[in-house]
Amino acid sequence: MMKTGGKPWQTTSLLIGLILGVIVTVSTNSIINWIKSKYVDNKKKDPSFVRSIEITDSIMGLIGNTPLMRIKSLSEATGCEILGKAEFLNPGGSPKDRVALNIINKAEEKGLIKPNTGCTIFEGTTGSTGISIAMVSRAKGYNAWIVVPDDQAEEKYQLLEKLGATVEKVRPVGIVDKRQYVNLAQSRAQEFGKIKKEKSFENNGDDKQGDNDNDDDNNKGSGYFADQFENLANFEAHYKGTGPEIFKQTNGKIDAFIAGAGTGGTISGISRYLKPLIPNLKIYLVDPPGSGLYNKVKYNIMYSSSEKEGKRRRHQVDTIVEGVGLNRITENFNMSQGLIDDAINVTDEEAVTMARYLVREEGLFLGSSSAINCVGCVRIARKLGPGHRIVTMLNDSGQRHLTKFWNDEYLKQHNIIPKEGEGLSFIE
Repeated sequence: MMKTGGKPWQTTSLLIGLILGVIVTVSTNSIINWIKSKYVDNKKKDPSFVRSIEITDSIMGLIGNTPLMRIKSLSEATGCEILGKAEFLNPGGSPKDRVALNIINKAEEKGLIKPNTGCTIFEGTTGSTGISIAMVSRAKGYNAWIVVPDDQAEEKYQLLEKLGATVEKVRPVGIVDKRQYVNLAQSRAQEFGKIKKEKSFENNGDDKQGDNDNDDDNNKGSGYFADQFENLANFEAHYKGTGPEIFKQTNGKIDAFIAGAGTGGTISGISRYLKPLIPNLKIYLVDPPGSGLYNKVKYNIMYSSSEKEGKRRRHQVDTIVEGVGLNRITENFNMSQGLIDDAINVTDEEAVTMARYLVREEGLFLGSSSAINCVGCVRIARKLGPGHRIVTMLNDSGQRHLTKFWNDEYLKQHNIIPKEGEGLSFIE
């Protein structure tokens, strides 16, 4: 018998006690961890938890990872589960934050710009992208110069100015005109760079220091055209960000995705990511009056009926809806080739009435591009029938549409009257 300095039964009791102690400790820890996990799981249902798991280093850390919300009133009315990606919760108020950040990051990676050296980012935009460019530029150490049509909601100009951007308003004209807002932004960037180079040459005189390849010298004070319509960093922001988020949030269970197109980056990036993973997924384009994209998807002809002589009421795309609709094919929209299954036309009256319906039914205060997406969801829900899951983008809040889309007097002046009727009967 082994000598332990005590009686055998004492040794046995000690060993049993140790074993029981270990078991109790492990069990207790397991129970505590299980309770914690349950608490976290429950908290994850709280929207405030979704965006507060980590401490971000700057405002840029708040971009993306937006919640996917069930639009209860539309879901109950149609029998489909209609989900909206709450992109208006991005710090700049729209999905364009993703685009602006990726465009600027890509330009930095290529050595085209460098922060805190006097570089200026130029962009032509109807508002939201400009706001995002201004915000990200300020956060990263750049100046922003935004060229905008002069017929947009007044609060967009005010936001741009408050964010420190130079705001240049121009009359809306066709893309073939050199003073069209996108073309002008590009020429402003080129002129800015040329002026800086000329000043640098004057400072260097005839010596060859002006021709050196030093990155600091080349980047100092340069002008960079963001080019949201043709720059595929736009598409990539949604292909690598928004698309994967939606797939994860839905566990890949989606029957239809619905979105409008301005630059085409959103619908292209998301559909190109989701379609290979969900083969039966249907992609639908929503288009406002005056845009040619509807006919391009339906009939492969880029044409809008408002292009007829004497038919156009306003400039460019003939609609009160801002941020979507186009009469040309961009590089970003081209990335959706073969992916969009069908297109839906939405009237101004339907968009305006939907926005007011959502405020009345569930306090959801949305902008114009979000409203037409929701109209599209109802149309497709009726087409597919109950039991399907439909996802769309809630791009913007109504807060930057107060002077036009949400202004009853403005709507009357343009003969846009919200429809009356029960429930969703206003949707044709």
